Amino acid sequence: MAAQPIDERAPAAGTANVVRRCAGLVAPAAVAGLVLGAGAIRWDVPALVAVAGTAGVLVASLLGRTRVAKRKRAVSKGFGRDRDLTPPPSMRTAIDALPDPCFLIDRKGLVRFANKAASDQLGAVRIGEPLSFKLRVPVFLEALEKALAERRADHINWSEKVPTERWFEAFVAPLAGPPDTPSDAGYADLICVLVRDLTEQRRLERMREDFVANASHELRTPLASLTGFIETLQGPARRDDAARERFLIIMHDQAERMRRLIDDLLSLSQIEMRAHVRPKGVVDAAAVARSAVDSLKPVAADSGMALTFDATESPLWVRGERDELVQVFDNLIENAIKYGATGERVAVFAERESRAGGDLAVISVRDWGPGIPPEHLPRLTERFYRVDVATSRANKGTGLGLAIVKHILTRHRGRLSIHSQPGRGATFTIRLELEPAPDLPDEVSEIAVKNQTVKLS
Repeated sequence: MAAQPIDERAPAAGTANVVRRCAGLVAPAAVAGLVLGAGAIRWDVPALVAVAGTAGVLVASLLGRTRVAKRKRAVSKGFGRDRDLTPPPSMRTAIDALPDPCFLIDRKGLVRFANKAASDQLGAVRIGEPLSFKLRVPVFLEALEKALAERRADHINWSEKVPTERWFEAFVAPLAGPPDTPSDAGYADLICVLVRDLTEQRRLERMREDFVANASHELRTPLASLTGFIETLQGPARRDDAARERFLIIMHDQAERMRRLIDDLLSLSQIEMRAHVRPKGVVDAAAVARSAVDSLKPVAADSGMALTFDATESPLWVRGERDELVQVFDNLIENAIKYGATGERVAVFAERESRAGGDLAVISVRDWGPGIPPEHLPRLTERFYRVDVATSRANKGTGLGLAIVKHILTRHRGRLSIHSQPGRGATFTIRLELEPAPDLPDEVSEIAVKNQTVKLS
């Protein structure tokens, strides 16, 4: 409710109001005095007691009305309890522009203002309620009490485990009220509480730490093997030709393992550097998938598996970079051959999927191998994550293939979905937004449809 304007003659008007109120109380007091006096005469109560009762009624009524008037004057000046819950508009505008949750609370811990980010990230906040209803964290409540008592800023960190693991930090700092604020007006100095969600930052830090640890381990293992064999060849097996030949084969395999790992690390680094730049070229996803299938058919044959390809007749034009999409399909098909060998076949499908927001190109790689337990599915695209470490290393895997696939698809604005049941194989499906068919000369269009190998850039 808007405050009423204050008359500059407020002191004089206030005195006149008090006089009028006193005059208004004379009649009730007189009646009370007559009643009490009559009672005193009838029941032999001393007249002094009656007079004292009348005086008490007068004083209580006068003080009560004076206090009510004082509170009303405070509200009209903008310092009343109801008005205190809302800071000045300029302060609200500045705090509402912050990207992180921010609260203004009074010395009682009641929320006076919460910006839009607070509601979006932490849920609805009711003005006038204690902030402890929203943030039930002991370390935060201690910092709040300290800021209120010592008028000193503080910085705290805490984490939550339920419903999901999250990390937060908060800055608690006192703000001084206006210099002309009356001491008896009920206006309390404000406390500013800025909350920042550190969950994504901590997860990235953990991923980086895990990546460094895993990369170091993956490189250290073959390096230690090479060092051991070299020392053996320089010592006891110096003149043992048979041992030397056997050791050299193992050393070559370990060196190849290191090379593959370094190549994948470099590839992943290059993809991440360009993750924010969407490809400009337009390629036929079906043609790229067919090319990957043709190049890996000898590998499948060596493993005793049949590799088939089934595609729609029309091209599936998508915005993308051919070399990176080839790397995606190669990784998925190679994984199906390596880890789905018991199924004896791998099938690749390329088709169009209709949807309201625009059609999609859908490329699926299906195997009939042992499948993947459901608890492993959410982590398959993490770097160096393996369902079975021994099997992965036996198949010369680096643990980075699906991580590379995920990052390439992120750059291409694509999606990867994985469906698997133990004992029934697995299906890896890629979805990319379809682009309009490019304008090509007639002869080039015929070649494109026939061979499905045209790329535009």
